[in-house]
Amino acid sequence: MNVLKKYSSLPNQIKASFWFLICAFMQRGISFITTPIFTRLLSTSEYGQFNIFNSWLGILTVVVSLNLSAGVYSRGVVKFADDRKAFTSALQGLTVVLMISWLAVYLVFHEFWNAVFSLTTFQMFCMFIMILNTNIFGFWSMSQRVDFRYRSLVAVTLAMSLAKPVLGIILVKSATDKVTARILGLALVETFVCVVLLVLQAIRGKKFFSAFYWKHALKFNIPLIPHYLSTMVLSSADRIMIGKMADASSAGIYGLAYSISQIMTLFNNALFQTIEPWLYKRINEKKIKDISKVAYPAFIGIGAVNLFLIVLAPEAVAIFAPPEYYDAIWIIPPVAMSVYFMFSYVFFAVFEFYYEKTKFIAAATSVGAVLNIILNYIFINAFGYYAAGYTTLICYMIYAAFHMLFMRKICREQLNNEQPYQLRIYLTITGLFLAAGFVFMASYKNIIIRYSILGIVFLVIAIFYKKIIVTIKNMIHLNKN
Repeated sequence: MNVLKKYSSLPNQIKASFWFLICAFMQRGISFITTPIFTRLLSTSEYGQFNIFNSWLGILTVVVSLNLSAGVYSRGVVKFADDRKAFTSALQGLTVVLMISWLAVYLVFHEFWNAVFSLTTFQMFCMFIMILNTNIFGFWSMSQRVDFRYRSLVAVTLAMSLAKPVLGIILVKSATDKVTARILGLALVETFVCVVLLVLQAIRGKKFFSAFYWKHALKFNIPLIPHYLSTMVLSSADRIMIGKMADASSAGIYGLAYSISQIMTLFNNALFQTIEPWLYKRINEKKIKDISKVAYPAFIGIGAVNLFLIVLAPEAVAIFAPPEYYDAIWIIPPVAMSVYFMFSYVFFAVFEFYYEKTKFIAAATSVGAVLNIILNYIFINAFGYYAAGYTTLICYMIYAAFHMLFMRKICREQLNNEQPYQLRIYLTITGLFLAAGFVFMASYKNIIIRYSILGIVFLVIAIFYKKIIVTIKNMIHLNKN
């Protein structure tokens, strides 16, 4: 009862932040939990084809919709707060026009595009519908967040997150084309919800076309397309290239390893959402030296979580997939290590965002994406699909390095060269993490050695658990300081 009383007394903003975080966990968590079901219903080849579809979906969402529900809308709901309903309706109208225009281009040359994407016409049609759905839901969910309407967002998110796998399982079990059935299950659930949202937002805003809002949206988001597109290429190109250069079965095994590794991004996002406002506050107050006191424990914590996944990779693959996916254990370590760099780079990039150095952001992302394609082409040909895990790791390391260099440049120009992190300490934490990861991977064939090392780690945690708890509490209460 005391817990309920404390919860009831919390400000609405705090309650909303908590439930928005729960939404993120539900969306990724339910998908992750149902993975063992679909890996057993789909062959490695079919699972690979589905992963290739998802990879193209991420990339084409940027091209077709210009990511209108992201950057420009997030900023616009604040800038045009007095006319937000009309702004939402207008951007929704622009998204519909963009989707229909690109669909027309596709239909004229559909045989060519089907060959490029290795997808059928029906699968491509589903993709266009899902691109529209993603943006419609993005507009609505952002509006709920701005108004702190967490109840409706949680209800809709939970319903969709549960309905997608349930319908997917029913369709896959009863279909001969299991890949298309899996895609159709996702598209139907999203469309059922998003048609309602589209109509509601159109009625409330009463504005399909607005020259002012359309021009503003295009002018703001088009320059960001290289960044958005490079981000998607960096995270998706490996699966597409494996499907083209090896086979769909290899893409399926790699896709499973990537999906298991990416679950750790939930911890990344949860931790950074807690820290991010505090970081901006410290930069604004020019209290740069305070940042390292939080950053170093955060790096260690995320490293430890990813090491735990690396240690248990053989067991994770055994739980999440049948034996034919077993080779995924050798891909999890480098991809899990790349998750560490995905997390650490944001501690550098926050300076670029604060001082609006968007050219730096785009440059770092573009370099990482182009390098990823080049290295994948070279090393997948030379060593097979396993190499993609290591090219991903190398690219995210370089990605983080570029952001660190840009951060140091900004600090020299804006903060009298006061640097938030000591390079020596960051490299020490990172080096120990990488070395431990490869040591654990080397022990995969000897379970006694692997669990002995894990036992030592738990012993160290048990000895220092009080300090760990204090550190976690301090990070939770950052925004009060």
